[in-house]
Amino acid sequence: MNFLTLRYFQTVAQERSFKGAARRLNLSQQTLSEHIRRLEEELGVELFSRTRPLTPTEAGNA
Repeated sequence: MNFLTLRYFQTVAQERSFKGAARRLNLSQQTLSEHIRRLEEELGVELFSRTRPLTPTEAGNA
């Protein structure tokens, strides 16, 4: 985990959308999703409930 990945997580949480966060970060949606997937894998938890709008899970809020 690094500060850039944490920034990506924070932006997704604020935007409540991978698409909006990717646009704000000037990344492709696929790249951003991959960073979040790796972070979830590293932490062993799901950070977002993939609904519309995207919502953080309990672990994501913590």
